Amino acid sequence: MGYRGDSKVFLDSADISIGDIVKIIKKDVSYEGMILDRAEDTDDKHVVLKLNNGYNIGLKIHDADITLLKKGEKPKIELKSLNIEKDTQKYDISIISTGGTVASIIDYKTGAVHPAFTADDLLRANPELLEHANIKGKAVLNILSENMKPEYWIKSASSIADEINDGAYGVVVAHGTDTMHYTSAALSFIIDTPLPIVLTGAQRSSDRPSSDAYLNLLNSVTAAKSNIAEVMVCMHGTENDSYSNLHRGTKVRKMHTSRRDTFRSINTSPIAKVHNGNIEILDKEIEYKKRTDDEVKLRDALEPNVAFIKSYPGISGELIDYHIDKGYKGIVLEGTGLGHCPEDIIPSIQRATDEKIPVIMASQCLYGKVNMHVYSTGRKLISAGVISAGDMLPETAFVKLIWTLGQTAKLDEVQNIMQTNIAGEIQNKLSLKYFLV
Repeated sequence: MGYRGDSKVFLDSADISIGDIVKIIKKDVSYEGMILDRAEDTDDKHVVLKLNNGYNIGLKIHDADITLLKKGEKPKIELKSLNIEKDTQKYDISIISTGGTVASIIDYKTGAVHPAFTADDLLRANPELLEHANIKGKAVLNILSENMKPEYWIKSASSIADEINDGAYGVVVAHGTDTMHYTSAALSFIIDTPLPIVLTGAQRSSDRPSSDAYLNLLNSVTAAKSNIAEVMVCMHGTENDSYSNLHRGTKVRKMHTSRRDTFRSINTSPIAKVHNGNIEILDKEIEYKKRTDDEVKLRDALEPNVAFIKSYPGISGELIDYHIDKGYKGIVLEGTGLGHCPEDIIPSIQRATDEKIPVIMASQCLYGKVNMHVYSTGRKLISAGVISAGDMLPETAFVKLIWTLGQTAKLDEVQNIMQTNIAGEIQNKLSLKYFLV
């Protein structure tokens, strides 16, 4: 039958579904195989066919003759429980997933994918983990990291606290890399943790030979057994597989779109290097919180209605006024240099502080710190009530303001909290040795 149009409409109307064996003829070329499920973001003009030789192809439905040869069932993977006995000589490490899976299992004969995130899934894909710890897996969210929200930070923090209260010796959080540094900062403020909380992810998916997923996960489990009781990010330290770095959750940033060593500590050194099951502290001058027997504490009140605005040549005060009129409770302004913006928008900033809306100044430069006392524009911003973020990363300042406004709405208290070091986000002394070259 010739057909033009939507593949879903066609399959529904022709009573053909995923798992069925069909013949498709296009331009006198015949293809036989099984209809497979497609990615959610593909167009609706194609079907995916698994050929008898095992290869998958995509075919346009347009002007195709399609014949149902045999009804089938949607491919699925039947996975038996591993029934692995707990090793009383090893620590219990919980691995929490916030999106996607660390260990997707694919049946290449049928095209079926098993997306569940359990301890069994992890160990099927990474059996070596059993050499290092007892592993417990749990899915909290299933989102792309760009879809992360403050409410999800709270949900993740609550799940982490549950794992700690349930006896976990350390917690690993699997997270997409694009917004991992926002989440690591948020968890740093929300959770007063007595043990390591380690965020990790992958720049390259597990089905690629160059994937960094396995090493990051393995080194994160090692870090979760360490004496460093902070929220950290564990990712590749180089482009090869030699080691991973442990970055403080409030001082780390994704700095490259695709490199495996994309995460870098800013204005400081990574806390430690992880390799071959060992933790090597990198800078003796950096103090870190050590593991205790204390209870985990959550401070999870947040005010998500915070604006994050970048200053640029020609920016209008109308942008500030817009957020004031829309009821935003706080503004983080990512200024230039030492913490500047065009003088034209200072009246709007003054309006914000007059209406008890805190305005925090961070720097686009990332390295160094804000100092609004040096130039006249900066001094005018101070007079308008702008609060310096010091050497905080702009993203960290944004997250901290969301958290701070959850604790208080009083402007003087907001300023005090924002300029108080809570989780290693502020350093009074900076060293040139940390500048990225």
